[in-house]
Amino acid sequence: MKKIIFVLFVVFAFASCNLKNSKLTVSPEAFNKLIDGKQVELFTLKNKNGLEMTVTNFGGRVVSLMVPDKNGKMEDIVLGFDSIGGYLHGGETFFGAEIGRYGNRIAKGLFTLDSVQYKLAINNPPNSLHGGPGGFFKKVWNAVKKGENEIELSLVSPDMEEGFPGELKVTMNYKLTDDNEFAITYRAETNKPTVLNLTNHSFFNLHGAGNGDILDHVLYINADKFTPVDSTLIPTGKIDSVKNTPFDFTTPATIGSRINEKHQQLAFGLGYDHNFVLNKTDKSVSLAASVYDPQSGRFMEVFTNEPGIQFYCGNFLNGKETGKQNKHYNLRTALCLETQHFPDSPNQPAFPTVVLRPGEVYNSTCIYKFSVK
Repeated sequence: MKKIIFVLFVVFAFASCNLKNSKLTVSPEAFNKLIDGKQVELFTLKNKNGLEMTVTNFGGRVVSLMVPDKNGKMEDIVLGFDSIGGYLHGGETFFGAEIGRYGNRIAKGLFTLDSVQYKLAINNPPNSLHGGPGGFFKKVWNAVKKGENEIELSLVSPDMEEGFPGELKVTMNYKLTDDNEFAITYRAETNKPTVLNLTNHSFFNLHGAGNGDILDHVLYINADKFTPVDSTLIPTGKIDSVKNTPFDFTTPATIGSRINEKHQQLAFGLGYDHNFVLNKTDKSVSLAASVYDPQSGRFMEVFTNEPGIQFYCGNFLNGKETGKQNKHYNLRTALCLETQHFPDSPNQPAFPTVVLRPGEVYNSTCIYKFSVK
């Protein structure tokens, strides 16, 4: 009974707290630009509890996400830029972006499907990363507001774009629910056999974007196994147990507690940059991971129907990127939890298939749910 009362109190406090400093600092005018003849805009989504986020149809990027702490103070918890210029000239940081056609890496940019070999662009030598240099994060998506709290983004990717076969029609919905969820749903169809692996690449810091590192965040991952990688971050094909390794987050632990241990996989990734094999027996939406910031009280849960999740802790952030409010994004000042099929699956027969064929419908769900405790 005490536990039930506590949970109800937390939910009530999160929904009804006195929201402070809740004004967004990102201006729609700063995103008003024509790119490839298509209009780029900034859209604002709100729910009834005061959560607020902005999204641009350039790359389907989440630009800001305002979430209260345990005292009701609002902070923007995702990394990004104040204007479209930052995303155009800020390098391939992928802040907040929709990733496709293939999230994560494909070894040497090559895969074979139905006895035909396909060659992709190499943008993370010697591999292809996140769909190549002209991937979905660089596209201007068609955007339709579906209400105050929802937006539908869509595009058509031509046959052989970035080397991928098939004309692909993709629809993606972002919704800020009244249960304090940032819910993403994907739907796609193709006219030729292809491979597909869509994900969102938001960089989270529950202290607030640019407010220190995330090494004190307490992480839980519902995964007894992970896929080890080689020195180029391509899976070896093995599926290893996390037990007695720094990769065991089945019991919640701070991200920084074991990140400096001597372990070959940590050396290859410069920290955590690995796919975890979720404890799932079906394709239902279930809990994949959670993150808790003891300082602010913010708590984020991740739910998905995907078989894996990539945990990345900002190992390649180096302070050169000046983000919103002129804050520098330094080493390990953010984490990503990207729901996905496994990296390099087209070349790994033992991994769950990523093949999509004509007549089939690709469906994927990712939910980031916020509360305080």
